[in-house]
Amino acid sequence: MSKETKEITKAENRKPEKTEFTGERTIPGKYYIPKTDIAETEKSLVVIMDVPGVRKENVNITLENNNLEVDAKIDHSPYENLNPVYTEYNVGHYTRRFTVSNIIDTAKIDAGLTDGVLTLTLPKAEESLPRKIEVS
Repeated sequence: MSKETKEITKAENRKPEKTEFTGERTIPGKYYIPKTDIAETEKSLVVIMDVPGVRKENVNITLENNNLEVDAKIDHSPYENLNPVYTEYNVGHYTRRFTVSNIIDTAKIDAGLTDGVLTLTLPKAEESLPRKIEVS
C-alpha cells in the first residue's frame, strides 16, 4: 500500500470532529462551537469565527475575569415551517470561550460581523509590545 493510499485510508477512518457545545445552557436549542482561527500580528491578536446565519444584533460578547465569551444566536423562524427532505448540517446557536492573557488591552477589544464571519481584534497592551532599548 502506497503512502498516499495509507493517508487517504487514515482520513476516511477518522472520526468526525465533535462540534456541538456540551456545556450547560439555560436557553433551549442546540449550541455549536464555531470554527475559529486566531492570528497574531505585531500589535494584536485577531480571532476569526464562523457564525453563519447570525445577525449583528444577536451577537453577545462579554469579558469577565479575563474570560472572553462569545454567544451568537440564530433566528430559527425561517426553519419553522420547513419539512426537510435531506439535510447535511444542523442549525443552532454558537458559543465559544477564551481566556485572555494580561498582554491584551481589554479596554480596546473590537468586534465586527460581515457575511457570517465574526472578527475580534484584541490589541496588545503598550507595555507588552516589542521596543528598542537604547544603550547609554
